Amino acid sequence: MKALRALVAGLIFAIVWISAPVVSRAADPYEVSVIASLTGPGAFLGKEEQQSLFVLRDLVNKEGGIRGRQIQFVVQDDQTNPQIAVQLLNGTLAKHVPFLIGGTLSSSCNAMSALVNGEAVLYCFTPSVHPPLGSYVFSASTDSTQAIIGTIRYFRERGWRKIAVLSSSDATGQDADRSFNTALSLPENKSVSIVDAEHFNVTDISIAAQMAHIRESGAEAAIFWTTGTPFGTTLREAMQAGLNIPIATSGGNLIAEQLEQYAAYMPKAPLYIMAPPWPAGDQLPKGPVRTAVLSYLEAFSTIGVHPDAGQSIPWDMAQLLLGALRKYGFEVTANQVRTYIAETRGFAGINGIYDFGKFPQRGIGLDSMLMVQWVPVQNAFRVVSNFGGQPLR
Repeated sequence: MKALRALVAGLIFAIVWISAPVVSRAADPYEVSVIASLTGPGAFLGKEEQQSLFVLRDLVNKEGGIRGRQIQFVVQDDQTNPQIAVQLLNGTLAKHVPFLIGGTLSSSCNAMSALVNGEAVLYCFTPSVHPPLGSYVFSASTDSTQAIIGTIRYFRERGWRKIAVLSSSDATGQDADRSFNTALSLPENKSVSIVDAEHFNVTDISIAAQMAHIRESGAEAAIFWTTGTPFGTTLREAMQAGLNIPIATSGGNLIAEQLEQYAAYMPKAPLYIMAPPWPAGDQLPKGPVRTAVLSYLEAFSTIGVHPDAGQSIPWDMAQLLLGALRKYGFEVTANQVRTYIAETRGFAGINGIYDFGKFPQRGIGLDSMLMVQWVPVQNAFRVVSNFGGQPLR
């Protein structure tokens, strides 16, 4: 009898021991798929996007995770190559994920968007894409068209109505050209004119001819719409050409470390960027957005980092996606994720108050943006407009 009991006990122990790995697997972190540019020309943003997701991961996991389960962002490198991004996307979709994040630049995001087809929600890092209404594709931050409208509004209200434009010849620049046309078609801009429109290749090391044309155009202000190293090229060439008019640029250049590197050829005239709320920090009025921004800055201060544009891009979008997990659980479907985001109203993030009814596929618009000026001696941004782009009086 004792032998029988021992045998039964041994069998029970063996069954429990064999089952243990299954229990362990159930507690493994929930993996969120991300496709970003960690190498190549887009790496200056992609690496910061990855860092931001990891800071958010640690913050969420420290607070107990999602439904008691830890999360992990699994980041794959598309090498700033749309073809590689598509390959990575196909491999990710084969795993039947309900949603994924990426890519860093508009070329990668556009290439992937065409292949999603309702299989998963794709939340793009770049604001320079325009997802179809009701689609499974969402875009982070404010529409680039709205940013350009706000930039021209600020210039117009400051009395600078003859504007020169310099944009890259890639997908980002082509999107900017369409946005300039949209902005100038607005009745409020009937007194504004583009006195010179120049283009350049992002690999160009000299754009002296374009700068000479801008200098001779009579422009009262200029907009250089490109990001990263090419933007540094435009500043250097503007200085060498003796261009001394106010310049505005894309929000992709809201990177203090990058702008510090350009100190030697930073223009004497002001440099402006139409920005979401987060660069304003404690300059913001009291409210839920200020609270979100200060919490965001505190999260990065624990690792000794002052976040820039790249870190800000994923912060709100990732929390929205994790919100769908909190509501529906880990068996959430792509349709449920899309519905959850599309029905979000009043979510206070570092980029503003989200309302996907008012701003489909991205949640925020120009009324969540303000103009900031780069102040080189302080290595900081200073708020110079109200929300929407009207100059401070």
